[in-house]
This record gives sequence, structure tokens and C-alpha cells, in this order.
Amino acid sequence: MSWKELLARLTGSGPDTLIVPQANPGASYYALKAQIEKAVNRALGSGQYILGDECRGFEAEFAAWLGTNFAIGCASGTDALALALRGLGIGPGSAVATVSHTAVATVAAIEMVGATPLLLDIEPEHLTMDPNELAAVLETPPEGLPPIRAVIPVHLYGQSVDLTSIMACCARQDVAVVEDCAQAHGATYKGRRLGTFAQAGAFSFYPTKNLGAFGDGGAITTGNADLAERLRALRQYGWRQRFNSEEAGVNSRLDELQAAILRVKLSYLKTCNSRRQAIAKAYDQAVTSSTSSAMRPPVRRANSEHVFYQYVLRVHDRDRIRARLRDAGVGTAVHYCLPVHEQTAYRDRIALGPNRCRVTSVAVREVVSLPMYPELTDAQVEQVCAALRSLG
Repeated sequence: MSWKELLARLTGSGPDTLIVPQANPGASYYALKAQIEKAVNRALGSGQYILGDECRGFEAEFAAWLGTNFAIGCASGTDALALALRGLGIGPGSAVATVSHTAVATVAAIEMVGATPLLLDIEPEHLTMDPNELAAVLETPPEGLPPIRAVIPVHLYGQSVDLTSIMACCARQDVAVVEDCAQAHGATYKGRRLGTFAQAGAFSFYPTKNLGAFGDGGAITTGNADLAERLRALRQYGWRQRFNSEEAGVNSRLDELQAAILRVKLSYLKTCNSRRQAIAKAYDQAVTSSTSSAMRPPVRRANSEHVFYQYVLRVHDRDRIRARLRDAGVGTAVHYCLPVHEQTAYRDRIALGPNRCRVTSVAVREVVSLPMYPELTDAQVEQVCAALRSLG
């Protein structure tokens, strides 16, 4: 394959491809190629490939960057949620409240530990957990469910949930909170980075994330030393002493190669998030200057810093809008086209809150994600903006 062909594949500018792809995880490798390859070579040459210096180094650096005491690396963001729940004693005989408008991993993790999911509706503007419905189900739990012992609020698209309300109502009922931070690396609420508010936070390092590896990876964050110690044991067979499982654990470890890569990328995360915010500002201006009344830019929460894992428009006639953007060489995606409770594996068997996810069912017909990653060139950003301004 020639260099021109490779470049075309990476940028999406080859035959029958979009000029501006909605996602391009390979671009982050080429942006940091020298540093990443140096880090990988360091890890390969160390002779330590499982829970070695790279993993320990990343855990310490990530915890410090967030402003918490501990980070525990694991194999994926799904495992991070499941391990956090297990570490808090949540399993069979417990219900866990979360939302249906999320990646299915959130619900899969609840069922992995044997708990029962309860899916709540979202706020119509911010598209995150409705704290009023949460308060209602905590005060008057739905019949037929085990006791609600944990809540997983999902910080969606790069922005915080209403943490003040959610943490307050959970505290009143002595219910544990695990922040799902898979889409919110570096986002803040009232000046603090997400993943530092609750008993635990769960992060994914899937390649497209703001902090993405080149494979799967995850981490749990906590300020509690006892919980951190238990999580380290649970991720490796329940070992506190090698070859002696004090409790039944799993094999879920962040490998050394991914940890080495993440250490490089973490040092650029603040800069990359700033670039995402600049792109989002340009998109905002293009949407508001368009003559189309069919589009709404994302609403920012007060006292919250949005880091734009995705830039998500609300649109009417979504298929037409996406087709027009595609004709202009702009890729789009839908996060998420089916809420969890409407997916085949969960339909008609999963518990819903009293609002029956009515707001969710409206939102999933309107959301569309524009290209969003820090390696977008100014020319590509302008191409997206021009396409948005031309919509009518």
C-alpha cells in the first residue's frame, strides 16, 4: 500500500469514503507516534507484561490528574463498572438504578454481578439521569424489585449529570453511587473532575474515548483505601497473596502495553480536551447561524465543564439531515439509536421507572453526532461548519 493510499484510508478521503469521518481513532497514533512507540518499546523491553511498572505508573498518574487517591487498572470500562459494584458489595438480591440512554455496557455490567437493573428516564435538555425520577424510586421503590442498593449515573457525551441532586438523594437513602465516567475524562462539575465525587468512578479507555488506548482498557477510581485494596484483589482472582484467592475474583487486568500508551496520552489530555471544546464552539456558531430551525446544539450544564466526547445535535428529520451532511462529505453517527430497554436482549424483561423512559424514546429519534476528535484539521472543521450553515 502506498503512502497516499494509507493517508487516504486514515483521513477517510479515498474513493467511496467520507472526507471528514465521524471518528478516526488512528489519527491519535500518528499525532503521537514517536512518543507512543518509545513507550511501547520501553514496556516490551522491561520483561514485565502484567501489572508491572507501566500499570502502576499509569494508575498513580491518572489518580493524581483526576484529584483522587487511587486508580485501579482493569481490562475494560465494562469490567470497571462490574468490579466497582462488586467491591461495594452489590450483587444478587440488589437492584441498581441507571439510565436506558447509554451504551449497553452500563447495563451489562449490572447483570454481570447478578444485580437487577432499573432503568430511569433522562432530563430533556441534558439527556442525563432525571434526578426527580431517581428521588421518586428511592423514596417509593417499584414493587417486585430487590432493594435499590446502588445508582450508576452516566456522565453522557462528555458532560456531568446533576451530581448535586443525585448525590443528595442517594445519601438520604444510604445508597451507593458509582459514576460512569466512560465518556467524561477530564470533565468537571463545580470545579472538580468527574470520577472523584462518589464511592467509585468507572472509566473506559476504548480507542475513541478522550483518553483512549489502542485496545480495551479501564480503571476504577476511589478515595477509599480499603475499597482500593479490595478492587486490586478482585481484578486478579481475589488474590491479596499470590495463588491464594481470599474471595472469588476475576481476571481483569490493564496490560502493560496499553498502560504505557495511556501514560503518553494522559500528558496530552488537557490539550486535546481544549481542542475538542474549540471545535464544539465552532460547531455552535455554525448551527446558530444556519437558517434551519430543525437543529439544536447541545445544552451545557451550569457549573460543568463539557469535554465533548461527542458533539450531539438534536434534529428533526434526522435521516434527511444526515443525508445532506453526507453529501457534503461529513460523516455522522447516532449515539444511541436504540435505548437499552428496546434492544432485543432486554426488551420486555427489564424494569423501568415510573416515567417509562418517555423522554428517552423521544431523544433517540433526534440525536446525531458530528465529527469530534482533536486531530480534526481546521479545514475539516470548516467543512463541517459550512455544511451545517447550508442546511435549511
